[in-house]
Amino acid sequence: MNARLQEMSVKKNPDWEGLRKDFPILNQKVHGHPLVYLDNAATSQKPRVVLESLDHYYEKDNANVHRGIHELSNRSTVSFESARTRTAQFLGADSPEIVFTRGTTESINLVAQAWGAKHIRAGDTILLTEMEHHSNIVPWQMLAERVGAKIRWLPVTGDEGLLDLGRLDEFLTRDVKLFSFTHISNTLGTVNPAAELCERARKLGIVTLLDAAQSAGHCPLDVREIGCDFLAFSGHKICGPTGIGVLYGRQQLLEETPPWQGGGEMILNVGFDKTTYKKPPHRFEAGTPDISGAIVLKTALDYLDGIGRENIFQHDQELASHAYDGLAALGGIRIFGPKKGRAGLVSFLLNDVHAHDVVTFADQRGIALRGGHHCNQPLHKKLGIESSARASFYFYNTKAEVDRLIEVIRETQKFFGSPR
Repeated sequence: MNARLQEMSVKKNPDWEGLRKDFPILNQKVHGHPLVYLDNAATSQKPRVVLESLDHYYEKDNANVHRGIHELSNRSTVSFESARTRTAQFLGADSPEIVFTRGTTESINLVAQAWGAKHIRAGDTILLTEMEHHSNIVPWQMLAERVGAKIRWLPVTGDEGLLDLGRLDEFLTRDVKLFSFTHISNTLGTVNPAAELCERARKLGIVTLLDAAQSAGHCPLDVREIGCDFLAFSGHKICGPTGIGVLYGRQQLLEETPPWQGGGEMILNVGFDKTTYKKPPHRFEAGTPDISGAIVLKTALDYLDGIGRENIFQHDQELASHAYDGLAALGGIRIFGPKKGRAGLVSFLLNDVHAHDVVTFADQRGIALRGGHHCNQPLHKKLGIESSARASFYFYNTKAEVDRLIEVIRETQKFFGSPR
């Protein structure tokens, strides 16, 4: 194990400033200003141990997995399957319930195209929420159009950005075959009561999928406690590399799900007349997988658990609360999502200033924000806007950086003459 991982242990009060030193990319200037990276909901930065893990694999162990007999292949296979076991532990699951994918998007597509194509029929209902990311909308629309199913939308309560749970019984009915929803909204910062929603669905025999793209690296997750049937997340949002993702599926459901893609790795026997398939999870991993991605993801999981995801979540909330209060005090600004209990991001809109202008102005002062619809076009239309600016935080961000953000937004208002 890397020496940095060995020296880390879960503490009640982590050394946040010390952890920043693990991220070499943060030690630079952009347009002459110290970098303030506040685009973590789009992708997180990577600690040195993760970068070193990637280098080590390609320098020492690079070989294809499962099908080789030689030493390098054996090493790669052991490390790859060890990453699967570690990922299962990270989620409170069993190892065969973990499928490696390219990310949250591919994980949801796999469920829609494989499980959904078998189990959802004409007239069935798929329930989503109005705060979903496009990755948790488009695959279900494609499926619904193909088989003749219907999609319904659990409403969001305006700018405060909460699910209208008072109407849940109206939408969560027995004709619903799947309820797929986000754990943490990537625009609103809303933390949805995942365990409660899954329990309500389970009582009606409804299958659930939890989009954990914004929560997996920010708070503890246990699929047994949550009670979801499927869960998806991406490695690049939790200090891991791009191109690797995870689909958790309850074992019984994975066993009932046919393969999605065909090719090498996912077969037991191929003949001219018939092919037989492996059991899950390998049934869903056709071709050469992202071997290095899975192995390096394991390093990222170890790193996060060395800090403590409960500590990270508390730190995220403190920064988001500080940002919300500071931005609200400026006036002339519309902030989306709940004031209290939000996750580590704040989306906002200045009066008469386009979000892209806000982000460009901030970039010239070294602050990396995100501007646009954040793959939440239906939600933005619901809110009556085209776009918003978003600041999203992680454990290597500081209150001083949030103060710098507030200062720059104040400068933005003055520069564009935004009315208060």
